[in-house]
Amino acid sequence: MDSVRNPFVPGAGSPPVELAGRDALLEEMRVALQRARIGRHAKSAMLVGLRGVGKTVLLDRIRAEAEAAGIHTVRIEAPEGRSLPAILAPQLRQALLRLSHVAAAKDYAIRGLRALAGFAGKMKVKYQDLEVGLDYEPEPGLADNGDLEHDLQALFEQVGQAAKAAGTAEAIFIDELQYVAEDQLAVLITAMHRIEQQQLPVVLVGAGLPQLRGRMGNAKSYAERLFNFPAIGPLPKPAAERAIRVPLEKEGVAIDQAALNRLVDVTHGYAYFLQQWGFHTWEQAAHSPISVETVSRASGSAVAALDESFFRVRFDRLTPKEKRYLRAMAELGPGPHRSGDIANCYPAKVTSLAPTRSSLIAKGMIWSPNHGDTAYTVPMFDEFMKRIMPSADWRHA
Repeated sequence: MDSVRNPFVPGAGSPPVELAGRDALLEEMRVALQRARIGRHAKSAMLVGLRGVGKTVLLDRIRAEAEAAGIHTVRIEAPEGRSLPAILAPQLRQALLRLSHVAAAKDYAIRGLRALAGFAGKMKVKYQDLEVGLDYEPEPGLADNGDLEHDLQALFEQVGQAAKAAGTAEAIFIDELQYVAEDQLAVLITAMHRIEQQQLPVVLVGAGLPQLRGRMGNAKSYAERLFNFPAIGPLPKPAAERAIRVPLEKEGVAIDQAALNRLVDVTHGYAYFLQQWGFHTWEQAAHSPISVETVSRASGSAVAALDESFFRVRFDRLTPKEKRYLRAMAELGPGPHRSGDIANCYPAKVTSLAPTRSSLIAKGMIWSPNHGDTAYTVPMFDEFMKRIMPSADWRHA
């Protein structure tokens, strides 16, 4: 096959040729954003799921469709170690500047920029990573109390007032939201609660690992009433088949059903893995239709590519103790596993492993589906750990 024409895109957040199996969620979000725009009640949403299920792709598709419909948006990624004010302030500035170009909203937007100046001036004392351009002098008493919860509410209110005057909604998209500190998550939830009470057209669409739901519930008990938490999982078989078949058909290439079955089986329906296996299957294919033998040949290069990128980039961030913990989990299989069973693989005391488990949760490598259970946030990571640490030496390292 011509490599130039390869229709599969195994990149981080790269939009696939065919976004299969997500139509219901896209429609749900379209309705919510349009309701917000006309002043009707609309729940914000948090997309939760493991790595590789396509949360970032979905977030970007929802945003693109919102922009096409005339809704204003900003896009933020929450990296580890950054404060909420630092990631929000520059994007809210861009939102307010854009709204200031709408005649009906200009005065509201300028007042919002004054609120942002006051907010930044006070928050910079506590959050030294906050850097934002200031376009107007602060208005005394507006978002400048120095209390993050109060001031963020005031700032969001100004954004909402400007969006309402402009006849639109402001949708704030935040990826990797699980990295925001829990006390700051509480502030964000409180600000959105206030926005809902005032019926202002501001919607928050977040994405994060499965632990995000529990962290938000811990931060504010009413979070689950304020937000929808659609679970983004592997694609069901018909959608997974479509994710492979449609891009091939657009290139005039067919695939045997047995080959399609094999692709769905080896990828477990995970969106990123479908793209990776599809890409390498195309590279291995000599003619149409693609056979199951071609998929088998492609699996070796697909696994090698995953090991060097998707898996390895996460493995390299780990300490030796963290690697041992994840290797112990792999000994038990995909999971989830009880903490006691993991400790028995060393063997070690559960209490001695608690700090390692906590650090892995903070790094987004594992999560707890239920009390005392531990599971990988990266699908098929158990298989990778066995490949990269194949001997039993890890038990005594």
